[in-house]
Amino acid sequence: MAIDPGKLRRCLGHFTTGVTVITCNGDDGTPHGATVNAFTAVSLDPPLVLVSLDRRSRLCGLLDSRPFTVNVLESNQKELALHFAGKPSQEVQWAPDSACGTPRLEGTLAHVACTPWRSYDGGDHVLYLGEVQEFLFHDGRPLLFHTGKFHHLGSGHAPLLWDDSVDGPAGVTFVAGSITGSG
Repeated sequence: MAIDPGKLRRCLGHFTTGVTVITCNGDDGTPHGATVNAFTAVSLDPPLVLVSLDRRSRLCGLLDSRPFTVNVLESNQKELALHFAGKPSQEVQWAPDSACGTPRLEGTLAHVACTPWRSYDGGDHVLYLGEVQEFLFHDGRPLLFHTGKFHHLGSGHAPLLWDDSVDGPAGVTFVAGSITGSG
């Protein structure tokens, strides 16, 4: 059975992700970036993260063997996401470079500065693993991406607090796709 790429993309778009801008320095030292929602934590020891970039993207050509920063966007940074997705609409505010010399964006929810660890063939994408060298974060609400549109958590959103156990929060049981609490 042949997989229709457009339908597969729409299906995968039902997985809600955060929105990041991956930044690095170009050959001439000027900062470059691209909006990416394919970002994930990989390991705490060593501290590794993964970003997936389309092979055709300009940033993919720049990121090979270079330090990079993952900038996690806040809910009010939709225009910044669009700017780095190829629809420039604003002047970019850059923060001081990270400890490993990579450019980072001002006012983001978090940033994770990395040095190259490995890269892997991912079909029409390249998977870049970065070793975390520095990270900063603050409280706020993330910009989300779902079904091809930007979203944010509503004001009535009440987060479920985890107790850092492997199985999840104390008193919470996972039952057939739902979460129930006890006590």
